[in-house]
Amino acid sequence: MKRSDRLYSLIEILKDGKLHRAEDMARDLGVSIRTIYRDMDTLAASGVPVEGERGIGYSARAAITLPPLNLTETELEALHLGLAAVGNGVDGELQEAAKTLSAKIDAVLPEDRHGAPASFGFAVYPFADAAYGFRHLTTLRSAIRNRQKLRLTMQDQSLRDVRPLKLDYWGRVWTCLVWCDTTDGFATLRADQIEQVTVLPGLFVDEPGKRLEDYSA
Repeated sequence: MKRSDRLYSLIEILKDGKLHRAEDMARDLGVSIRTIYRDMDTLAASGVPVEGERGIGYSARAAITLPPLNLTETELEALHLGLAAVGNGVDGELQEAAKTLSAKIDAVLPEDRHGAPASFGFAVYPFADAAYGFRHLTTLRSAIRNRQKLRLTMQDQSLRDVRPLKLDYWGRVWTCLVWCDTTDGFATLRADQIEQVTVLPGLFVDEPGKRLEDYSA
């Protein structure tokens, strides 16, 4: 079981409000008790209201419970852009509330998809980096719709001529799946690591081996 899947399973176990022993959860999930202890620390750091301690048991309680919401990627972008602005633009109670709210949202979002960079942790992304990546999303989304070729300047100053195919959301980190003409292959690029986007003349057309469906296959 992937770590993010296990963390989600633990949330499902704990949300009934009852006390659950680490030994029982470890047995049910097929991991060690030490792993459960580490996972509890991760959930707590992510804003999940975990209560309890080692040797006794754990439960999760929330002061306010909202009904399930189905959000579009654009709605998630707007939500986290607002949280990023509050988290970086104010001090005190509102800043802390923005950080804990964002962590709670990250903790329940799916994050393991094809091609996810291994460096992505669970609900541990700095607000400043997230806000930095938002500035390119409108251009990237427009280029995907219009099949517009782009030249990307990355943080390491490397240049990539790409055909943008899809935007993905990973919990405050956005990535863009592209066919890279520079490297002649598919690539998943983090939006917050793109320094500059230049629109190139001419549109691209579907070519076998370079399409989104080819990547998915």
